[in-house]
Amino acid sequence: MTTPPNWLPPLILFNDYEGNWDAYLEALYTWFKKDFIDDKPIFQGRRLGLKRHPMTDGKEATFWHMIQEGKIEEERTPDLRRCERIRWPKPIIENDDDPEIKVWKNERRRDTRICLWFVQENYIVILADRGKYILPWTAYLVEQPHSQRKLRREYEVYWKNKAQKG
Repeated sequence: MTTPPNWLPPLILFNDYEGNWDAYLEALYTWFKKDFIDDKPIFQGRRLGLKRHPMTDGKEATFWHMIQEGKIEEERTPDLRRCERIRWPKPIIENDDDPEIKVWKNERRRDTRICLWFVQENYIVILADRGKYILPWTAYLVEQPHSQRKLRREYEVYWKNKAQKG
């Protein structure tokens, strides 16, 4: 197993909060707030904004997207694997030049997304490129081999097409 880079923070484990969900949630939000509100990350020279609305329980939409899973917004549920990694998105964004992080753009509906896939940990951070600004959108583990293969193909096609265009 490869040693994680020194810029990758440790996991925030639920067990460290003695099974107290409310205390854990507040700790997660404290880290999120520190990384995305108090001291915003910079991606390739551009400061990131934040998708604040809809605010739920006083917490921004991006926070919930980084700790929950589900297709239907009102039915999303906490994902402990996402929660544990709440400290990872900012350093991944700020270390996009690390060879272990594959970076590319794709289109989702009519939106341009920037994908930062930390291959060593199979963790991806998705940013929404709004032209004048960038928003952190979501982040999650890519656990299924078919999803990993799909991302690898998407990355390779993106860079192949970019090289052909010059």
